[in-house]
Amino acid sequence: MRSTLERPPAHVCAAFGGPADAAERLPDSTAWRCGDLVFKPVTDKVRTLWTAHALDYVREPGLRVGKPVRSTDGRWIVGGWTASRFLSGTHEHRGDASVLAAVKLHRATIGLPRPDFLDSRTDVDAVADRVAWEELEVPLEETKGGRWFEVLAPARRPIGLPSQVAHGELLAGLLFDGDSSPGLVDFVPYYRPGEYGAAIVAVDALAWGGAGRDLLERWAHLPEWPQLLLRAVLFRLAANALNPKSTQAALDGLRAAAREVSGVL
Repeated sequence: MRSTLERPPAHVCAAFGGPADAAERLPDSTAWRCGDLVFKPVTDKVRTLWTAHALDYVREPGLRVGKPVRSTDGRWIVGGWTASRFLSGTHEHRGDASVLAAVKLHRATIGLPRPDFLDSRTDVDAVADRVAWEELEVPLEETKGGRWFEVLAPARRPIGLPSQVAHGELLAGLLFDGDSSPGLVDFVPYYRPGEYGAAIVAVDALAWGGAGRDLLERWAHLPEWPQLLLRAVLFRLAANALNPKSTQAALDGLRAAAREVSGVL
């Protein structure tokens, strides 16, 4: 398997129309920038092709999207690499702007079909999502989030919203650059109500982004908001409990988020 630190070969850069000798690795990433293109190594071909299709599909004036780029012969993948347009910006703690970005994104992706590969996912987050939505039962380590899960889970009620493709990691993937619209460079899909993506953003902002309960209250007009927040915090608690590499700091943030969510149920 290719080292994730390896730079894209010159012929790959050229295939997508990028300069062959100007690759610069992006900080804390396996991606490389070549001019106005960003190259990423492909580890999962099926998911990479779906992501390219999804980002190409999004048309939303309130979002900047790192659009995928086809090679000169029309391929999304060349030599184990994929390319997209470079977006400026950095990750910032902007709770309301991030929730609004989620609302806009899921309004723009209503027509995306459900990815077939969701059925075969067995990673920690996929399992945690199913646990949160009562599709699966697995033991959860009490000291790593399982106890909070047990306390909150009985408050689940049926949700009458249609499912669609929903982004499950949007807060961590948005780029902000001054007053420009938030930038989207990746898509981690689940198949749940669109507002669930906004609820995950809100819970993540509570847990690790310095937000307070007022963020939840400002978005209380979203349909089924309390129940979606509950599913989102259960999702994160289950993932933390199942993840052998989870940290105390992550759990502390989730406890704070769980307290705030419980206050709006």
